[in-house]
Amino acid sequence: NYGAITADLSTVNQYENFELSIDWKISPKGNSGILYLVTEESDYSYETGPEYQIIDDVNFPEKLQDWQHTAANYAMNPAPDAAPNAAGEWNHALIIKKGNHVEHWLNGKKVVEYELYSEAWYKNKATGKWKDYPSYGKSNKGYITLQNHGSEAWFKNVKIKVF
Repeated sequence: NYGAITADLSTVNQYENFELSIDWKISPKGNSGILYLVTEESDYSYETGPEYQIIDDVNFPEKLQDWQHTAANYAMNPAPDAAPNAAGEWNHALIIKKGNHVEHWLNGKKVVEYELYSEAWYKNKATGKWKDYPSYGKSNKGYITLQNHGSEAWFKNVKIKVF
């Protein structure tokens, strides 16, 4: 529930080509995410930018689709080989975006790789959750945002390297 008292935490600057390194942990049954290429075209950051999903894969109280699991590009690209540490334990995420090429890493292992604006990307957008969100993925540059999804999530050692 995104009420008036919840807010995401966003960078001041926008980023186009970057490497984001960040340690994170999620609470039991928790859900959060790291969004990038976020714009101000919508009231909600998740409606505009891709999301590195963070969730308690084991104990989340609802059934999860493959594209909802940890390290997936939420609702676009699953991360079937992702092996996050248990809820409450630290994990390390690395997101690399160079041109249209994007990679999601989890605990030292590449688990997602895709090309923005490729035929496959447009197909995933047109046939999935984002088909009714015209602002989703429109920008090749944007804010990096830590999502407040109503669960406790912790982030530390946040480092952004610009290319």
